[in-house]
Amino acid sequence: MDHSATTPVAAEVLQAMLPYLSDRFGNASSLHGFGREAKEALEESREKVAKLLGAGPEEIIFTSGGTESDNLALKGIVRRNRRQGNHIITTKIEHPAILETCRALEKEGFSVTYLPVTEEGLVDIAALEAAIRPETILISVMHANNEVGTIEPIEEIGRLAAEKDIYLHTDAVQSVGKIATKVDSLGVDLLSLSAHKIYGPKGVGALYVRKGSKLESIVQGGGHERGLRSGTENVAGIAGLAKAAELCEQNMAEEGERLSRLSERLAALVIGRVKDAWINGTMKRRLPGSLNFGFSYVEGESLLLYLDSKGIAVSTGSACSSHKLEPSHVLLSLGLPPVNCHGSLRITMGRSNTEEDVDYVGECIVEAVERFRGISALGRE
Repeated sequence: MDHSATTPVAAEVLQAMLPYLSDRFGNASSLHGFGREAKEALEESREKVAKLLGAGPEEIIFTSGGTESDNLALKGIVRRNRRQGNHIITTKIEHPAILETCRALEKEGFSVTYLPVTEEGLVDIAALEAAIRPETILISVMHANNEVGTIEPIEEIGRLAAEKDIYLHTDAVQSVGKIATKVDSLGVDLLSLSAHKIYGPKGVGALYVRKGSKLESIVQGGGHERGLRSGTENVAGIAGLAKAAELCEQNMAEEGERLSRLSERLAALVIGRVKDAWINGTMKRRLPGSLNFGFSYVEGESLLLYLDSKGIAVSTGSACSSHKLEPSHVLLSLGLPPVNCHGSLRITMGRSNTEEDVDYVGECIVEAVERFRGISALGRE
């Protein structure tokens, strides 16, 4: 129940990777037969990833994952286009890969506006438009939030960015493979994705870069990946990403509907039986299979450990910050008091989850909340 943290490698993905971990081990930059074989696999994979996004193969840059893709997008664009302006707009609920990159860029002299969001976690288009300055060169808004699952109005943002002639990047690590992410429909110039969120291997990802976009490399070396990402390509990992993308393209619509039904079933079960419980974010614009519960008078960490003892894996926020004691920056941005942020529980379902799983998890959550409230002074009041 923690698929937003990571997913298991699909059997078909593993099979696609194995040849490039054994017999077909060539370096894609080598000119001999082994190298040409690896290069062919690399370019075939580029086509498959591009197809999922509705992009051209030449617009796909392979990276080590979502974090590197985010860094390349932001640093690459603003450093290359600094003469046109020094202002970046993002949101307060972005993944740390965006927020920490923006903070690093502020130290280089760039100005960053961190937009607030509504209590449902949505960007207000009017507020975004008001934040635009003559020197604004980049807008970066995630497609779907990793903690509460809210899907942002990227299409509207895309139209605004195009009208103002501003680059638009979206961190689509959580949305790719789950909902439609065709780049032309979204209106984005750059899009980040990661293999291990879509049943591919860890350590590989991609950045979509619209043709004509000007950015500079953040990794210098032999000039791989159109000179934007030097380093010998992880052919096996890239082949796995490509197969994962292919499977998503085939199954996304049907699987999305199934996961949405499971979400609704679990939400009804828990909210219907637990007092002082709520859903963080919105049920209207939410990733399939994603729920973020809030509970008064109980610590999310206690619930997590109890559920873990029952064989259930969940999180109390994003996996990247789960070891921190501070309240979730996302939930705080939704306007929740810190005490309520600590009572959160993120459930993210995937391909292997069933109605039986949902019913078992629901019962265990109800049991856990009642147990911990029973020993809490606040819960007994």
